[in-house]
Amino acid sequence: MKTYFVDSFTNEKFKGNPAAVCLPETELDAATMQAIATEIGFSETAFIRPITDNSYSIRFYSPKTEIPLCGHATLASSKIIFNTTSFESIKFINYENVELFIEKAGNKIKMQFPVYETEEIEVPQNMLKALGIAEIEDQRYSPNNKIILIEIKSAPELANLKPDFTALLNSHTGISGVLVTAVSDHENFDFHYRYFWPWAGTNEDPVTGGIQTFLTKYWAKKLNKTKFRAFQSSLRTGTMSTELVDEKVFILGEAVIVLEGEFVL
Repeated sequence: MKTYFVDSFTNEKFKGNPAAVCLPETELDAATMQAIATEIGFSETAFIRPITDNSYSIRFYSPKTEIPLCGHATLASSKIIFNTTSFESIKFINYENVELFIEKAGNKIKMQFPVYETEEIEVPQNMLKALGIAEIEDQRYSPNNKIILIEIKSAPELANLKPDFTALLNSHTGISGVLVTAVSDHENFDFHYRYFWPWAGTNEDPVTGGIQTFLTKYWAKKLNKTKFRAFQSSLRTGTMSTELVDEKVFILGEAVIVLEGEFVL
């Protein structure tokens, strides 16, 4: 099975978020795809198969479970297709039949994702303690993504968080992850964020695109604007541009191919 490793949301190798992109020649069952994703060990492995012309099915697996939607693995998959075909635009369809429209945008790739609402939530104190957060600015929940959003006051505080992941995992059930965000202290960016998801994937995701389905709209309301530059202050770091247009969010990013090979099935 043709397989690629791609660093997403970066133009440098060994930065951004690595994703595996697998191109199986025949349909794989869920157990096999999960075993492959666990073997590879990246936060996401994407499996893509052509449907018709420039339309593809796409499935996302973390080392632990299948994920409905993943931004960096979509970007990685798009990079591979654009590098191996003459297409200027493509469409992915995930297992929930959500359509993701992708197009080339100069040296970047532009992805269209849906927009999801957030609702009020009371974050448990033991979760805040596990994250190392003393004070919060806001707290929300994305039911579509099963992700808790916590805004804190300071971007440097966000970068310095050192969560106790055992305590964090035990602080809540039934969620996929916790997103912590803060307004940027740097002129080149509008907001920073980090994503912790020991419930469904790895302890911390290096760069996360899928959360923009609700995070961009969250900051649009806070900052009264529709175009953003976002910085993920993880160890590897990563950047992306987003734009809110009606009930769609456009995510622009770059990606770098670092490995091409074959997975033996």
